[in-house]
Amino acid sequence: MTERQPTAGQEEKLVVAVKNNEELQNLLGRFDQHVTLLDSYFNVRVRPEGKNVVVEGSKKEAGQAALLLNELLWLIRQGWTLAVSDVEYAIQLILNGQADKLRSLFTDMVFVTPRGKKIKPKTIAQKAYLDAIRNNDIVFCIGPAGTGKTYIAMTMAVKALKERSVQRLILTRPAVEAGENLGFLPGDLQEKVDPYLRPLYDALYDLLGADVYRGYMEKGMIEIAPLAYMRGRTLDDSFIILDEAQNTTSEQMKMFITRLGFNSKAVITGDITQVDLPRGRYSGLNEVQKILKGIAGIEFVYMTEKDVVRHPLVQKIIRAYAEYEDKRGD
Repeated sequence: MTERQPTAGQEEKLVVAVKNNEELQNLLGRFDQHVTLLDSYFNVRVRPEGKNVVVEGSKKEAGQAALLLNELLWLIRQGWTLAVSDVEYAIQLILNGQADKLRSLFTDMVFVTPRGKKIKPKTIAQKAYLDAIRNNDIVFCIGPAGTGKTYIAMTMAVKALKERSVQRLILTRPAVEAGENLGFLPGDLQEKVDPYLRPLYDALYDLLGADVYRGYMEKGMIEIAPLAYMRGRTLDDSFIILDEAQNTTSEQMKMFITRLGFNSKAVITGDITQVDLPRGRYSGLNEVQKILKGIAGIEFVYMTEKDVVRHPLVQKIIRAYAEYEDKRGD
């Protein structure tokens, strides 16, 4: 709740009511980190006053900062422990006039890992991606590294498997990096392609825990294989993920999406700025956007550097590379 108090001149003083010291500490952040963020985005003064928080500044900016604090307070009362990245993204929503989306974004609990890690969307695009998977049989997610494209798809797949809405989980990637050198690597075919599938194994281990992961693998409920293994199959009662899809050819993409059987769902992820195909080969992920656009039951979700949930510097690095490529193309 916000109370208005009169101030001299054009400034406004708003009071955000807090119930106890625990709420106050979570709201202000460790070493007042959240207050520091507010100072960097809004021209306001924020200070604790008893058990409350006082915001002083222009009518517009004080109002925005107080709105943010009240929304954060609501999240705290739902049991949310705020991270600096949560507060920073909430500020962006307020500045973009999207405060109404903040609560639904942060309270969409998707999955809890065996270690107690709560998986929720962290950006509006991630929320849209989750909703697209829930509501469509084929979903394409295109965007830069670090936006959670693969991990979110894996989470939804594991959730479907545990809820028995599908009978198996199939994960695949094109082993483009191996190229013609694949035959020179030691071991059988599975050992040769494992390095290219390792990120998928790691995500599964995190989501399921060691024992459940091994049990599912032994029962054949999880299959991790290179894309070539999909040819000639019909995949019923399955959740299928094609990762690094920018490295599929047009023929491979068509082959994959036509494997979909009854009671199945497919999620295709990729970054069209990271194509590793040989020169002269056109990315199937680029092409499929033109071919399947507008078909009911198929949805395309796009992410940008704003959706990167790794170290804050990664956003800046991706943006710098994009600007460099744009200039080079002129």
